[in-house]
Amino acid sequence: MQTESGHISVLLNESVDGLAIKPGGIYVDCTFGRGGHSRVILNQLSEDARLIAIDQDPSAIAWAEQHFDDPRFEIVQGNFRDLAQIIEARGLTGKIDGVLMDLGVSSPQLDEAERGFSFMRNGPLDMRMNPDTGMSASEWLQVASEDEIAFVLKEYGEERFARKIARAIVHDRVEAPFTTTAQLAGLLGRIIKKKEPGKHPATRSFQALRIQVNGELDAIKEVLVGAMDVVKKHGRISVISFHSLEDRIVKRFFNEKSKAKPIPRGLPVTDDELNQDIKLKLVTKAVKPSAQEIERNPRSRSSVLRVAERVAD
Repeated sequence: MQTESGHISVLLNESVDGLAIKPGGIYVDCTFGRGGHSRVILNQLSEDARLIAIDQDPSAIAWAEQHFDDPRFEIVQGNFRDLAQIIEARGLTGKIDGVLMDLGVSSPQLDEAERGFSFMRNGPLDMRMNPDTGMSASEWLQVASEDEIAFVLKEYGEERFARKIARAIVHDRVEAPFTTTAQLAGLLGRIIKKKEPGKHPATRSFQALRIQVNGELDAIKEVLVGAMDVVKKHGRISVISFHSLEDRIVKRFFNEKSKAKPIPRGLPVTDDELNQDIKLKLVTKAVKPSAQEIERNPRSRSSVLRVAERVAD
């Protein structure tokens, strides 16, 4: 589904179907973007239902206020890591029927050069989901040490040339601070001589910097815990990831919460005691986009959907 903004929601039907929508339920779209998932959820809800959408990007908030005039719908500007507090403030903890998270960067963010997310368009080297808070990628690169830069590029971008890139950034920034995406992409193109088939040499480093600037991996861990707190028994959590680091966090969390803790051999325990730590049931294995979706929207290629259901209060 392509919204009026031109954004194509990834794994749209699969992620919403994973919520097993109850017409009168209360749902949360943690990553509103341009509302593709929210629109489909609303289409399945009755008049007495409710949908709360969250986004930290001011442009997404403005889009929602302009295009979503629906008494069942509420848009909240905030980081989804604060999901538990947002829901608690509305007195809905333990009453949510489903939570959806699309962890990717929205197409408008990638396509707007001034946001600094894309190495394909020259613009300020920003990369903040919320440009009103925190340190931009440019500012961080100017003050981070060589070791810090190398760590981020290797851990968050799985970049083989992390140390070499970090050394070059620290050397070059003395004379000319990195302020534009073209500047950084140019350096990366010069340093990375061995190209990966079908992948721009700047891909891994830009991903790593975006994760660092927005604290994305920690936020994912926090929102998963928050989702566990707010959903009711039999409520669903549907999560779309876009790279292995995100998916690893989601997979590990779902697996840990869906299994009993190991019991020392020979220790007598009841079935209730054995199962008391099981909080989730896995609804699906990893769901990936079809060949048709990838052809229609190449940005969906790396996406993975996982769905789990709350089985305990």
